Amino acid sequence: MSTLSLAVRDSSTMLRRNLLHARRYPSLTLNLLLTPVMLLLLFVYVFGDTMSAGIGGGAADRSAYIAYIVPGILLMTIGSTTVGTAVSVSNDMTEGIIARFRTMAIHRGSVIVGHVVGSVIQSVASVIVVGAVGVAIGFRSTDATVLEWFAAFGLLVLFATALTWIAVGMGLVSPNAEAASNNALPLILLPLLSSAFVPLDAMPGWFRPVAEYQPFTPAIETLRGLLLGTGIGHHGWLALAWCLGLAVLGHRWCRARFDAEPK
Repeated sequence: MSTLSLAVRDSSTMLRRNLLHARRYPSLTLNLLLTPVMLLLLFVYVFGDTMSAGIGGGAADRSAYIAYIVPGILLMTIGSTTVGTAVSVSNDMTEGIIARFRTMAIHRGSVIVGHVVGSVIQSVASVIVVGAVGVAIGFRSTDATVLEWFAAFGLLVLFATALTWIAVGMGLVSPNAEAASNNALPLILLPLLSSAFVPLDAMPGWFRPVAEYQPFTPAIETLRGLLLGTGIGHHGWLALAWCLGLAVLGHRWCRARFDAEPK
C-alpha cells in the first residue's frame, strides 16, 4: 500500500473514532454550544432594543440587531466548539492511547488529521444548529446571492479549519484536560472583543485596535457582508490571510509538537 493510501485509510479510521466519541459523549459539545446560543438570546431579547437604538442612532429595531449579531455568533460558535477539540487531544495525549498508537503500524499523522477533520465537521454542525436558532428568532438573509451563500459557507469551513489546528496545538502542549480548556479560552473570549456585538466605530479609541487587529473581526465583517448582501471591502482579504496564516502556523506547531513526543 502506498504512503498516500495508508495515510487516507488511517486518517479515516481516526476520524470515525473521534466522531464516535462525540456521539457517545455529547455533553462537552452541548455545553460549548450552549454559550453562543445563550448569548444570542440574551443580546437579542434583553439588550436588543437598546443595542439597536445605539447602533441605529436612536431608532430601536430588534430585527436589525438580529441581522447584525448573528454572523458574529456563528463564528463564536466555531471558537467554542474547538475548545472541545483541545480537551479531546489533551485526553488522548495523557491517557496513554497515543503511546499505544505509536506501537502500531499506522500513519503517524493520522491521529492529528482525524481530530482536525472531526472537529471541523462538529463545528459546521454546531453552526447549522445556532444558525437555525437565529432563523427561528428572525434572522433573514434575503439579499444574499447563491454565490455569496457558497462563499459564506467556505469562509466558515476555512475559519473552522484554522482555529482547529490552533486548538489541536493547545491540546498537545497541555498537561491535562483542565489546562487545555484554559489554554483554549481565548478562542471564546476574542469574539467578545471583536465587532460581533457593536461596530468598531462605537468603541473607544484605546480599545478599537484590540478589536480591529485580530482574526475574528475581519472574518465577522466578511461573513456579515456575504450573508446580508452588503459590501465586504478589504475585510475579505484580511479574513483569508488570517485563516491561511493560522492554519499554516497551527499545522507546523502540531507537527513539531507531536513529532517531539517519545517514539
